[in-house]
Amino acid sequence: MTRRRFERLVEEALVTIPRRFRRAIKNVAVIVEDEPPPELLEDMGIEPPDTLLGLYQGTPLTERPWTPVEAMPDRVVIYQRPIEEACESEDEIVATIGETVIHEFGHYFGLSEEEIEEIEDRYWRGEGDEAGDVDASDGPDDPGRGRTGRRR
Repeated sequence: MTRRRFERLVEEALVTIPRRFRRAIKNVAVIVEDEPPPELLEDMGIEPPDTLLGLYQGTPLTERPWTPVEAMPDRVVIYQRPIEEACESEDEIVATIGETVIHEFGHYFGLSEEEIEEIEDRYWRGEGDEAGDVDASDGPDDPGRGRTGRRR
């Protein structure tokens, strides 16, 4: 898949984030890179065949000071090659990008892994948030897919 096509899929996934959360996202750069650097995987204790599909870099909203400070943007990095290698079809790539985006923005909002997994489970069941911002057609059809972050 071309980089441009992959980036378009990431942009489309950002729209699936419920409106009330999208409005709260400020000063975050979403970047697509080929794959995580080996030194990053080593620092995180991730050994092959595991890898990262995405990574949040920044200070979660729950840990920020109350007073406004000028800061560099946080970053959400989506890794194209590991996602493509973990998937068997373009539909699966689309679904995995969506789940990875949700997962990494969960870290931005300061959610625990358990809370993020609950949101991902709802995503896979095709359920939107309680405000009705996303309908069932916005989620993937495969509830049996695994978690993002690390390829299992």
